[in-house]
Amino acid sequence: MAVRKIVKIDEEKCNGCGQCESNCAEGALRIIDGKARLLKEEYCDGLGACLGACPQDAITVEERESEAFDQAAVEEHIARSDKPNVAHAEPAAGGCPGSRAMQFKRPAAEKSGPAAGVGGGGAGELGHWPVQLALVPVEAEFYQDAELVLTADCAAYAMGDFHRRFLHGRAVAIACPKLDDLSPYVEKLAEILRRNRIRGLVLVRMEVPCCGGIVRLGQEAAARSGRVLPVREVTVGVDGEVRSDVLSVAGVK
Repeated sequence: MAVRKIVKIDEEKCNGCGQCESNCAEGALRIIDGKARLLKEEYCDGLGACLGACPQDAITVEERESEAFDQAAVEEHIARSDKPNVAHAEPAAGGCPGSRAMQFKRPAAEKSGPAAGVGGGGAGELGHWPVQLALVPVEAEFYQDAELVLTADCAAYAMGDFHRRFLHGRAVAIACPKLDDLSPYVEKLAEILRRNRIRGLVLVRMEVPCCGGIVRLGQEAAARSGRVLPVREVTVGVDGEVRSDVLSVAGVK
């Protein structure tokens, strides 16, 4: 036993949606009797990748005496589980169907031309679901060998051709740096960058000062991921025009 960081579940807040379970790559969490439970302390690494996935804010990380994290035990647990990769699992029974991870295979015809689907009832360029940073899985096929667009949600409304400019062939996660608590997102985004073959980040923010949190979130997550990534920072005006588009590098070697 040692004092270390480990997840804590508030059962009063937990609604059993299963998002934490599907975002815990170690399989440490399971929905039992309609509530999230920590199966064994040794399965939890304490990084808190599940925090941003919880829509009820029912999960926190506390520092207390607990069993040490055991990677070998985790691997054995996953190997004998009927869900060999928990990060790809769908929410448990009773979870929200609207949060189930899905990937769309767009026909080439849908992706040609300017802003496919905008104003014409088409499907647009979105290649997966969900898109909220709080709900996207930590690991997924749609991240592989693609750029990840981290965008302020207002940007898609300000820009008439947002789909054509930013979504074609890319994964996307959206958040509001003014209204959302970004603190749990940093480690989740770092885990996404660490565990997937993401080629780079595209950070799309509005020109208003409070939107700078999107850029800080992306840069901090890149630094924590242990990777060096090309980062494109795009600033959009409230009139929908691009104010700046700057390419740089973020992260650490």
